[in-house]
Amino acid sequence: MHYVTSGQGPVVILIHGLFGDLDNLKALGKELEPNFTVVRVDVLNHGNSPKVSSMDYSSLAASMAELIEEVVPPGEHSAILIGHSMGGKIAMATALCNPEKVGKLIVADIAPVAYQSRHDKVFAALESMPLTEIKDRRQALAHMQTCGIDDGTAQFLLKSLTRTDNGFTWKMNLVGLKQSYSDIISWPDFNKSYQGPCLFIRGGDSDYVTAEYRQAIIKQFPMVKAKTIEGTGHWLHAQKANIFNRIVNDFLHK
Repeated sequence: MHYVTSGQGPVVILIHGLFGDLDNLKALGKELEPNFTVVRVDVLNHGNSPKVSSMDYSSLAASMAELIEEVVPPGEHSAILIGHSMGGKIAMATALCNPEKVGKLIVADIAPVAYQSRHDKVFAALESMPLTEIKDRRQALAHMQTCGIDDGTAQFLLKSLTRTDNGFTWKMNLVGLKQSYSDIISWPDFNKSYQGPCLFIRGGDSDYVTAEYRQAIIKQFPMVKAKTIEGTGHWLHAQKANIFNRIVNDFLHK
């Protein structure tokens, strides 16, 4: 996977969510740089990472384990993983499959469960974008709005729009993401638990982590602690960045 590294100290790997890239958690990375080596990754099929046709969590965990071996200095054996949404699922899968490689785990607004499809409108908007016809991002935004995508989500998605000699293109691999979508929203039965320190942070207005998922979380992550940031939805790390970053920092320094 493509990644960038900054800072110095114990290794922290930041993993973005679906349709994102390594800049999504950049503000958190800046906050952690004085005390940690921060590795921000482009998940497969996103950003500058390779395009693949399959993105099941077992294979994504294996890729993350390889990355940990690559970025952790000799003599050390583990990294801290922080993931949002799909990135949180990748972090959880890595901790369950390779617990010795994960020193601490922070999961932002996602649970280790299968979800119902909720991105059909987004895929339709992305796939119907007239990439060779639009002249600028203003026209791209207008297209997203016409497709019923709210401004905040549209601005987030358009960060993956890049200009070419023939118009625009998506940095993300839409074909691969759509082929893998059923795996992305699902959750395998790993039949394992991670015994290391673990923090779940949820948005108070989000429906991604609810009381019905409590037992699934505790079963797989029995050492879990939980925090709720009120007045935030699924994009809690952007909506209340200062609070989110402080919670992360407090947990990492305990």
